Amino acid sequence: MCAINRRGLLRTAGLTAAAVGSSTLLGACAGDTPQRSPGLTAITNARIFDGERVLDQRTVLIEGGSIVAVTGTPPSHAQIVDAAGATLLPGLIDSHVHTSEEGLRDALLFGVTTELEMQGGFDAAGRRSIADRDDLADVRSAGFGLTAPGGHPSELVPDDAGPDTGDGQGPPEGESSANPAASEVTTPEEAIAAVRTRAEGGSDFIKIMIEDGHVLGAPGLPMMSEATVRAAVLEARRLGKLTVAHTLTAAATEQAVAAGMDGLAHLFVDRPHTPQIIENVVRSGAFVTPCLCLNASIMGRTGAGLAADPRVGPKLSPEWLATLNGSLDKYPQGDFDAVLATVAALHTAGVDILVGTDVSVAWPELGGMAHGASVHHEMQLLVQAGLTPIAALTAATSTPARRFGLLDRGRIAAGARADLLLVAGDPTTKISDSLSIKEVWRRGVRQARK
Repeated sequence: MCAINRRGLLRTAGLTAAAVGSSTLLGACAGDTPQRSPGLTAITNARIFDGERVLDQRTVLIEGGSIVAVTGTPPSHAQIVDAAGATLLPGLIDSHVHTSEEGLRDALLFGVTTELEMQGGFDAAGRRSIADRDDLADVRSAGFGLTAPGGHPSELVPDDAGPDTGDGQGPPEGESSANPAASEVTTPEEAIAAVRTRAEGGSDFIKIMIEDGHVLGAPGLPMMSEATVRAAVLEARRLGKLTVAHTLTAAATEQAVAAGMDGLAHLFVDRPHTPQIIENVVRSGAFVTPCLCLNASIMGRTGAGLAADPRVGPKLSPEWLATLNGSLDKYPQGDFDAVLATVAALHTAGVDILVGTDVSVAWPELGGMAHGASVHHEMQLLVQAGLTPIAALTAATSTPARRFGLLDRGRIAAGARADLLLVAGDPTTKISDSLSIKEVWRRGVRQARK
């Protein structure tokens, strides 16, 4: 067991190491970096889900960091991985996280090869130090999201949490030098400037907070005006940046859709859906990342069932097990069945649904989720909502890759990155089989078994 530097993630959430405590991870330490197999590797006798459907072919050839062919018979000179009785999937994508090196390492243990950070330090500058590392999941980031001064997520920051400035030699490990205060805006002009700052600083997409706080136990949070939000969306569009909105209420959802957001990073929890709100989302063309694990946590539900799964618990540190067993518990009056019904209605109407968890730090008060593991729980909840297992798998692979413009991943096809997950059984018919992990490849590198 080795200690992991967690400063980047703590600062992302506005927490200090003292506020949360130290953390360790059961897994690879420095020097345990997985190695890419030389030459051609053939994963054969597999059931292959390509990100959209199950293929007739049974063999995938990988070389270097890429898939070179999907075929029926492996060449004689290839190194063989016999996958009889198993299913080969594209590496999974978590479309809503707040992460760290520890989080990226845990994600990869569970076959999550890409995390999309919705607030944090892993923009283009922040991830330079890990760009060549294949023992961590890949990451794309919004940097710091736009919010009103004193707005969300300030209510989640402990009163005594001071700044963590690292060692004085620049930003802490895994962080850009972006100033989160530069994203606090009050006018359309300030929003335009903040979007430009985010884009120039290397944010891959733009996150915009629309949150009044009443479902998070903090009613009356300051919010940006509708004109300010619209100005931010228009400037992001001018710069070719995707916009994603934090929306936990129906009113916030309606505002985000009216402003022209490309995606909704949450599903509202304050009331059941109506035909009108479903129609408005459909008309907008926005995708929805429901974050059902997070919604359950807001309502006081924990991830205890997932933590008790023998395929999960042994891979997590004590801190993350405690976190998975915790919950936010800010809106116990919420109706989770109504949330599931909203997901079903959106999916039936043709809205793109993405798997995301909103996992952040190892802190039980923000609990119910854990990096990597909760992606599998989220897919189970999507199936509970009425999606087929194949639709749930698509929501964790090809759909987020397409919507976020990551066209080199999320599919098993010639030319794609060799980000792959091999599981026992058949998750295309029994979604919980996705946790029966046999092998993980990240950019062609076969990961050490845990």
